[in-house]
Amino acid sequence: MQDHIIITGATGVIGAELALKLIARGEKVVLFARSPDSAALKIPGAAGYVKWDSDMESGEWTGFVNGAKGIIHLAGKPLLDGRWDEAHKAECYNSRILGTRHMVSAITSASEKPKVFISASAIGYYGSFDSCGDTPAFIESGSKGSDFLAKICIDWESEAHEVEKIGVRLVLLRTGIVLSTKGGMLQKMLTPFNFFLGGPIGSGLQCISWIHVDDEIDCIIEALDNPSYNGPINAVSPEPVSMKDFAVRLGELLGKPSLLPVPKFVVQIIMGEGAEYAVKGQKVKPGFLQAQGFAFHYPKLIDALADLVANKK
Repeated sequence: MQDHIIITGATGVIGAELALKLIARGEKVVLFARSPDSAALKIPGAAGYVKWDSDMESGEWTGFVNGAKGIIHLAGKPLLDGRWDEAHKAECYNSRILGTRHMVSAITSASEKPKVFISASAIGYYGSFDSCGDTPAFIESGSKGSDFLAKICIDWESEAHEVEKIGVRLVLLRTGIVLSTKGGMLQKMLTPFNFFLGGPIGSGLQCISWIHVDDEIDCIIEALDNPSYNGPINAVSPEPVSMKDFAVRLGELLGKPSLLPVPKFVVQIIMGEGAEYAVKGQKVKPGFLQAQGFAFHYPKLIDALADLVANKK
């Protein structure tokens, strides 16, 4: 009987909030984590805490795949946390590709397969660009990019596609920049603003395709529950903005100036090659979600920022 939901990457910002919301609605949630003890402390109330890492081809965890109602696979080494070198890039790539490959293998071997496999991806699929410009926004049918981040997403999705061959519904969650005060881009930008040192990163011309963390979680839960959700889904708000506009609106909300752009060379000192991606963006819209009539709680950036800052979400 399929009665539990597996989440990988559940100790991250998205995974933790998602797990708590599913637990609150009465779901049996099983968390796959590198440290089950740490997961239990951070996310109480789950039905199980199971040792799992992306390089584990087998183990106790495979038994939980059998009979799962759904698997929400969010795990992957953070891409822009820390300086890029070849070892870091390989870890980012392998954590996604191998973790998904091993999960798909376990699904294939399960006698009672999950109804749905929700596999994380990212809007990096479409490639990275220097400017918003007047170019149309990408929707899910848009062409794939050719840079390193695009390669990760393309190969990541390719591994996940294997479950379709065995009749499992697949959702490829192409997530944009998730806004939260607990992690990610917004958290990193708040500190300099609070010291009157805030401003856009890089030229400020790059596009930020963002989503409020609450809308991201609602999107994932809808994908879990609604059988019409399948294939690639852009998890972004309907309103992409330039980095400059993002910084201005954040400054206005905080009552702080947005005067000091962070030059690309400073980002390069901190991040190395990763700076090339940190100062670029993607112009993406939620074609699938809008066609489905998905109701965004925060379609406008200023409303999203106001809620996040006021409620420390």
